[in-house]
Amino acid sequence: MIRVATFAVLAMAIGIAVAISPSFSGLATALLAVVLVLYFVLSAVSPLLTDHWITKSRIILRQGWYFRAIIPFSDIVSVSAADEIGRLRVPLGIHRPFGQPVLFVTGGRTNLISIQLREPRKFWQAFGLTVREIVFDVDDRPRFLAAFEERRQSLPPVEPDRPYAELRN
Repeated sequence: MIRVATFAVLAMAIGIAVAISPSFSGLATALLAVVLVLYFVLSAVSPLLTDHWITKSRIILRQGWYFRAIIPFSDIVSVSAADEIGRLRVPLGIHRPFGQPVLFVTGGRTNLISIQLREPRKFWQAFGLTVREIVFDVDDRPRFLAAFEERRQSLPPVEPDRPYAELRN
């Protein structure tokens, strides 16, 4: 709702500027309208398409049209509730604070989950900066964590000491 209100105020301000200014051509007004529509679609409609899900061997995070990450269970050290992060400190959207190897992929400030990665990973959405932890929000945190544990326990056990273990993947 905040993004829609921001868009409405921005559109009204630009509309008033175009109406008052005698030097705006039809082409400039059309280009400005296209930019406003694209901004609205990316900032207000796209986040509605946020969905995170768990498959048999990985977690898939999707925030609108501009973020998608596939994280195999083998790359995950732990998945836990992120209660220690203060509600006011959680940025909305895709955000990686400088000096912190944490990527926030949030549309809300409640039901936060933290994924600790085994190795640092780079995300182009975070300008190529390395990330060791991903924080995201879900609708039903207990159900998501239970589903993760259920799927993680259903994986076949790894037997590194058997013959030719290095040849199998």
